[in-house]
Formats: sequence, structure tokens, C-alpha cells
Amino acid sequence: MVLKTFGWSFAVTALGLVAAVLFGGWTALGIVAILSVLEISLSFDNAVVNAGILKKMNAFWQKIFLTIGILIAVFGMRLVFPVVIVAVTASLNPIEAVDLALSDKDQYQQLVTDAHPAIAAFGGMFLLMIFLDFIFEDRDIKWLGWLERPLAKLGKVDMLSVCIALIVLLISALTFAANAHQHGGAHVDKAETVLLSGIGGLITYLIVGGLSGYFEDKLEEEEEREHEAEEEAERTGKPRSAVALAGKAAFFMFLYLEVLDASFSFDGVIGAFAITNDIVLMALGLGIGAMYVRSLTVYLVRQGTLDDYVYLEHGAHYAIGALAAILLVTIQYEINEFITGSVGVILIAWSFWSSVRRNRALAAAEGNAEGSDAKTEVSSGV
Repeated sequence: MVLKTFGWSFAVTALGLVAAVLFGGWTALGIVAILSVLEISLSFDNAVVNAGILKKMNAFWQKIFLTIGILIAVFGMRLVFPVVIVAVTASLNPIEAVDLALSDKDQYQQLVTDAHPAIAAFGGMFLLMIFLDFIFEDRDIKWLGWLERPLAKLGKVDMLSVCIALIVLLISALTFAANAHQHGGAHVDKAETVLLSGIGGLITYLIVGGLSGYFEDKLEEEEEREHEAEEEAERTGKPRSAVALAGKAAFFMFLYLEVLDASFSFDGVIGAFAITNDIVLMALGLGIGAMYVRSLTVYLVRQGTLDDYVYLEHGAHYAIGALAAILLVTIQYEINEFITGSVGVILIAWSFWSSVRRNRALAAAEGNAEGSDAKTEVSSGV
């Protein structure tokens, strides 16, 4: 099961490391290995959240997620995205941006660093909305009940998450502008960029999440129709294609997963520049990490891990909230990549351990109940 799910990840790792050695020697191999670990640690929460969505999709779309999806993730976010950043912020065409990335790496890194406030605002707002919509929803299973119960009551207020997100964005932009004024006003104009980028992240979430939610609501109806069609196909002997069985709901959930992955990738791409400014090594390292995140997502779905460890999804969403806060803080202040990566791992590990304790407690309670029933039967027999 493990080899079947992670086989492509192992193969990509081997090819990536060999390519790194051929490209830049053993030093390059070390850099690629570090970037891979960085991407996995920063995106583990992504895998947990993705699994919660992917389990609603059929086997065909799970394969699409691992094939076409990984191409989008690696080439789109880990290779093209850094180049697009430079092209947009420096008013260059893509070819000039690629030439700059290969010929003047220091200048390229500086341009990406200058674009960080806009990137952090966009990604931070998108991830913040995911977190807020999660904690304001009333759920049957609660992890931190003392916090989640009152937040669920507040969540009954319409558009509360949007209002809070806009307030956070406004504070971030005003703080950035105020600090820029104190330091000579060199970045005052970027406060407006932060505001516009953050609004762009919010709008992106509302559009993609709205479409996904709309089709997800219809998923049960569609699955029922597809089940009837399958029965009809069996009677007539004409099998249906996997694409037809997937439906529009799966397609829009796939799009949602890709946008979600893109948002999670912001911190990994930016953090990678602290390790190297070589886009080839960056693409290799982050690409290997992204492949493991994809495989881990499918593994969680097929093993039913989210059903067995019910608090994992909670921990992942709290990690998303922490990452959103970190991204928004990095608009103005630097935060060590170790902190960025470890916060998510700690929250997910905590939620996993809480799930294990819950399962043990339920098993013990069930065992005690069976013991009591057995004693009652013996007593009745006597």
C-alpha cells in the first residue's frame, strides 16, 4: 500500500537528486534535500486539508490530482510562479524574467523580496478565510471545546468571517504604511498594494470556495443519479466512462484543491529564497516535496486516517490559521523559517495525539460496557 501510494514520490526523489548532482554537484544535492524537507514540513497541513476534500472524489479524480495536479503544482507554483512574480513586479516580460533568474540571481532574488508584501497579503487572506470559515462552523466533533463552542455561536452572524478578514487586512496595511513613514516612506506606496492584494486573495477565496460549495451541495444528488446510471449501464451492458462518473462537483473541487495548494505554496516559495536563489534547484527541491504532499494526501484518504483520527482536520485548520497570521506578519517583519514550519507540525502532532487519546478512551469505555453486560448476563443466569 505504501509503495503503491508513494512509488512515484520515491521515483521523483531519485531523479531529482540525480539531476541536482549533475546540475551543481553535491552542494546542489544538499540544497535540494533541504528544500524538499522544508516543503513537506510547511505543507503537511495542506495534505490533511486536501484529504478531507479528496475523499469526496472518485478514483479517477484522485488519479488526476496525482498526475495533472502535480504538474500544475510543480511547474505552475514552484517554477513558473517565482518567474511571474518578477515579471509582474519589475514590469518585465516572461522571457526577460527567466533570463534575469538565470543570469543575475541576486537581482532576481531582490525583486522577489520586494514583491513579498503583496504575495503575503494575497496568500494570508486566502488562508485566513479558510481558517475563519472552519472555526465559525458548528461541528458535532470539537477538539478545543472551550474555544470552538463560543466561536460556533458567533459564526451564526452572517458574513462575520469576511468582516474579520477585512479588519485584519486593514490593520496590516495601515501598520505597514505607518512603519514605512517612520523609515522615510520608501514603501508607503506598497501599503496600497498590500490592501489590493489582500482583497484579491479574499475575492479569490469567495469565488472559488463559492463555486466549490455550490457543487458540493449538489454532490449527493449527482451521486444518486450516477448510481442509477451505473445500474442502468449494468443492465444494458454499456459501461460508463470514469469522467462521466466524476461529475461537475469533482471538477470544481479539483480546481479548489489546486487554488488551495497554490496558497499553501506561497510560504514555501518565499522561504526557499532564504536557502537558494537558483530557480532550477528551487523547482527540484520544492517539486519533490510537493510530490510527497500529494502522495500523503491520497494515503490519508485510502487509509481512512481522517475518520480514525478525528481531530487531525482541526489541527490542520489551526495550522492554516497560524500560517495565515505568519504570512500577514511577514508583510512587515521577518520570521524564521523554522518557526513557520514547526508551528504547523506541532499543531498537527498535538491534534493527532488528542485523537489517539480519544480513541483509547472510547475503546476503554466500550470494553467496560461489554464487561458490565457480561456480568449482567451471568447474574441473570444465576
